[in-house]
Formats: sequence, C-alpha cells, structure tokens
Amino acid sequence: MAAAVAAAAACHSPARLVVSCSSSAPPRRPLRVAVVGGGPAGASAAEALASAGAQAFLLERNPSGAKPCGGAIPLCMLDEFAIPRDLVDRRVTRMRVLSPSNLAADFSRALPPGAHIPMLRREVLDSFLRRRAADAGATLVPGLVTSLSLPSDPATDPYLVHYISSDSGGPSSSRCVLEVDAVIGADGANSRVAREVGAGDYSTAIAFQERIRLPDEAMAYYDDLAEMYVGGDVSPDFYGWVFPKCDHVAVGTGTVAAKPEIKRLQAGIRARAAGKVAGGRVVRVEAHPIPEHPRPRRVVGRVALVGDAAGYVTRCSGEGIYFAARSGRLCGRAMADEWGLTGAVTEAGIRSGYLRRWDDEFRTTFRFLDLLQRVFYGGNAGREALVEMCADEHVQRRTFDSYLHKRMAPAEPWGDLRLLWRTAAAMVRCGVLGREVERLRRLEQQAADQVRLRH
Repeated sequence: MAAAVAAAAACHSPARLVVSCSSSAPPRRPLRVAVVGGGPAGASAAEALASAGAQAFLLERNPSGAKPCGGAIPLCMLDEFAIPRDLVDRRVTRMRVLSPSNLAADFSRALPPGAHIPMLRREVLDSFLRRRAADAGATLVPGLVTSLSLPSDPATDPYLVHYISSDSGGPSSSRCVLEVDAVIGADGANSRVAREVGAGDYSTAIAFQERIRLPDEAMAYYDDLAEMYVGGDVSPDFYGWVFPKCDHVAVGTGTVAAKPEIKRLQAGIRARAAGKVAGGRVVRVEAHPIPEHPRPRRVVGRVALVGDAAGYVTRCSGEGIYFAARSGRLCGRAMADEWGLTGAVTEAGIRSGYLRRWDDEFRTTFRFLDLLQRVFYGGNAGREALVEMCADEHVQRRTFDSYLHKRMAPAEPWGDLRLLWRTAAAMVRCGVLGREVERLRRLEQQAADQVRLRH
C-alpha cells in the first residue's frame, strides 16, 4: 500500500493508483473510499473511515483555502467533534437582531449561564479537521476531481476517480486516476460528484462577505456581540450579518431570489452598519454558492453526498457547518460498519446506515426552519414581526435549547399557544410599519437613482 500512496503523490502522467476490486481479493481487505472535498463534511467523513480501518483518500483542490462563511457553530459541536477551544476566535454572548426600521431585539437575554456561540474562521477549522483526518490515517490528495467513471457491474466493480494533481512536488497538470470501492461527495453546492451520478439539481443561494479590519475601539464594540440585519435592502429572502472574528468582522449577506443584485445588497448591509464599521479596511472579499434545500438524490449506488453537496444548509438561519460535519461522520461510519459486517458497501446499506438515520434526526428541524423562512422573510412586515418575536423570552429560550444542543426543544403547549397568538398579533401590528418601511426604501432608491442619472 505504501508504494500505491507514493505513486499517487508523484502522479506522473498518465498515472494510476490501482487496488484490485476483483472477487478473488481477500474478503476483509480494507475498504477504500474517495472523499471529494476537504471541508468539515469531507474531513469528518475521512476521519471516521480511517479510524475504522478503511483507506480514505481525501481529495481537496485547494488545501490552503476555505469556503466563505459566517463561522458560527453550535456550542455542542466543540465537545461532539473535540474542537480545541483555542481555535475559537470569539465567544459570542450577545446577539442583536435589527428590523427593517432598525428596531433592535436583544436575542441573548435567555442564553443559559456559561453558554455562548463560538465564532471561528473556516480556514482555521477546516485545516484542523483535515490534519486530524490525516493523523487518523487518511491520505490527503491535493487535486481537482474532473470526472467519475461509473462501474460496469454496480455491485462489485470499482469507481474510477479522475483528477488533476495539484501536489507542489509534481508536475502542475498531472492527470491521475484513483480506483475505489465507494465515493463520498463533499464538494459543495456545485458538486461535480453529484453531477457525475445524476443526483439532480437544486436551487442555490449566493453568500457574499467582506472581512473588515476595524480600529481597536470599533473592534471592542464587537468583542462578544454578533448582529443580524433583516430587510429588503439587505436581502429579499435572507439576512445580513456582522460577525466578530479574531482581528476583524465578517460583514455579509445572502440571497436566492436576487443573486444578480448581490453587490447592491452588500452595500445595503454596509449602509445599515455604517456607524459601527466606520474606519474599517476591507482585507478580503468572498462569495460562494450555498444550497437552499436537500438534493433530490443523496445516495446513488455506492456514491453518497454529504454537507453542502447534499443540501444540508438550513433556511431561515443559513447554518451548515455542524450539519456538514455530522453528515460526513455519519456517512463514513455507515460505510465502514457495513464493510466490516459484510465485506461490501451497497446502496441499501448506505441508505439504511446513513440516510435514514440522518432524516430521522434532522428532517423535522429542516422543515420547521423552512416554514419560518416562508412566514417571516416574505416582506418587511414579516421581518418586523420576526424581530418583535425575537425579543420574546419564550422564543429565545426554545431557540437556544434547539440551536446550542442540536435537538428540537420539547413542546410546551400553553407557552406555544401564547406564542401563536403573539405571532398573529405581531404580524397584524407590523403590517402597517412594514409597508411604510418599504415605501420609504423605494423613495430612497428613487432618489439615489436620480442622483446617479444627474452625474
């Protein structure tokens, strides 16, 4: 095996990493899986496989990069995934949500004592998770996957993963082939693995983010504070954010419905937060697609999709890091467990060990947040009502119970009934305010357009 790994690293063109998948092989030879994509989903899958004795090949086109991301994770992820505390940039204990009319709700009054929302940089987290996968025995393969050759015999023949090596030690455009028993696609919203196996299309949003380094006194304001802005000026179907990092703030927004207008929406969040980020210097500009809902097919043959490739980003909140890592670990373990029991990996086994367990655990959460997005993000009236509801202690307590520990909070019939009436009342009260805000925004936009025409 050492010679095979060395061959993959050198990758002279044409090159091939070959391990026989014939029926004459020993029944308990190590399972070999290509994990495409080295973010939290791929790294967690590779670590789970390697820890179970499988040969995991983690292919990542840009090992020094990372997906643009707000970087908030639930508190439970630190322990569940053994994330060192020194990787955390900020421990947010104050969350502020601002309505279209700039009414603010302090969303942290019900935060349990000692609890916080960890903020990390993705390049730091992703690099750590990849190193840990390598320490567990996974082989890191720097390269861009270009295609996937499907097996002639779906049950026994290998998958051929074609990629272009980006290993600095070899030729810059060496083409290589990796032969494996199964494939895990963790390569993001525009997943090539998903396209190669016909996993179906889905709608995507675009997230746009600027990293802004602030003067010390301005940065001190965001020491333990994160802000979320809602309104048609920052996004027609999502929110804008100002999240603190080690020495800068991440300022961004996202949208599905108005992707061509993303720069105008980014200007909107900059304008809303202008007084707090004044004097800051933009040190990085980032944009990236994110999925809007799970993909139609997440398991096809012996190919499974995890993380963004599977569509595991919640609407309403836009959260994806925890779900990426959780799905990758669950899928890797399911493949390794089935191989250990039967000496094979099958579509039925992956569906049972990974997909069914994932849906049982998280389907309700995703559907609930999808409902909230449709109710509250349809217009400024709904957004005003959302911020009003965010000030409610019952809402905050149930939200933190669900978010911090990744479990749906148990029903509280009387409290939930009161919340329903408050929601209805807020929607009625905020209808007039929301329409007025929308009218003023339109007037502001018309005035700005006239100024541009004059100049």
